[in-house]
Amino acid sequence: MLVLRSSPASPFGRKVKLSASILGLSDRIQIVDADTLNPDDSIRQQNPLGKIPALILESGEVLYDSRVIVDYLDHLAGGGGVIPNGAARFSALRDQALADGIMDAALLQVYENRFRPEDRHEPKWVAHQSDKVRRGLDHAETHLSQPGQPLHIGQIALACALGYLDLRFGGRWREGYPKLVAWLADFEARVPAYAKTRVTP
Repeated sequence: MLVLRSSPASPFGRKVKLSASILGLSDRIQIVDADTLNPDDSIRQQNPLGKIPALILESGEVLYDSRVIVDYLDHLAGGGGVIPNGAARFSALRDQALADGIMDAALLQVYENRFRPEDRHEPKWVAHQSDKVRRGLDHAETHLSQPGQPLHIGQIALACALGYLDLRFGGRWREGYPKLVAWLADFEARVPAYAKTRVTP
């Protein structure tokens, strides 16, 4: 049995869970919550960076981060499942990088509020990260919002990024991106695991 160290709210962990579901591997993975802020949590031994997600293989070897884990799961499922073969591979990986960047910038804004007292918030830093999210969403609205395309890792990551914005930013992105709203509704209808992995505020 594979063991996935993650947390319910992690968008990167969710990306792995959705990929596993689409690949038909969910029943081979045990999910064990990790507390990255707890120095006694074994995640710091499993991943020296103390970050999630991390996948513990049956051999005891540990894989991290989410991109490596999804690549491994795709290989385990026979290849070409959520990471296409041929030229389509690189556009899918590029789209994943965009969505991962949106998630990173959103997380940094959350961490600014979580780890710094309000009087020490750095507005320029928050605005810098917020602008990354906006530019990423602008690009996705124009280029990545056509429903019904074959599922791949770029789309899975984008759905997780939008879900994280729903969770931590009250879904305010929805006001300005109608194509992405429709695209996400189509994705959710096609991927039942999306609703199953949703965390409410």
